[in-house]
Amino acid sequence: MTSRKRRKWSVLAAFAGLLAGIAPALSQLDYNFMPKGGKALLLEILGSPPDTKELLGILSAKRGEAEWRQAVAGHAKSLSEREQQTLAAYLAINMPVENPELIATKAAKREDLDAALPRDGRELGFYECQFCHSLFTSHLTQARSYQAWMNMFQSPFHRELKMTGKEREEFSRYSEINMPMKIEDVPPDLRF
Repeated sequence: MTSRKRRKWSVLAAFAGLLAGIAPALSQLDYNFMPKGGKALLLEILGSPPDTKELLGILSAKRGEAEWRQAVAGHAKSLSEREQQTLAAYLAINMPVENPELIATKAAKREDLDAALPRDGRELGFYECQFCHSLFTSHLTQARSYQAWMNMFQSPFHRELKMTGKEREEFSRYSEINMPMKIEDVPPDLRF
């Protein structure tokens, strides 16, 4: 084996070791301090088990954000104004889903539906940002427009993220609506 190949394998082994060390720490963190994302809000208003016909209607509909706001208004009375906006944005970006019938029929359990739906902005922020930098300084304390969040993905290191175009849109819209957070609302262990 050449020295170049050995160096490549040693770098890969070190990176794998780093990930192995980070994974348990990330799995122990509770990200519920962050504002709920659209998927969490959708699951909340659908109940468990969700009505299959209602769920199928949501999963197969194509609407703009304003139309979704009107569509969920009656169901989302328990949600704050910001939560309704977050839910409508999530639905506008992520619906319709691929194979809505399959998802609707398999969604008897909340965890099945949770796994089948696209990730929301809170999940994307929590699980994607912390591999490279602090969630606090890079995301939670930033007040940016949707376009400014989207522009962030143009930097060389963010272009490499394994996020789809829809996921980038979802993250950006969620972040525009819900960020910045107050310092005291963030757990001390995640502040810096």
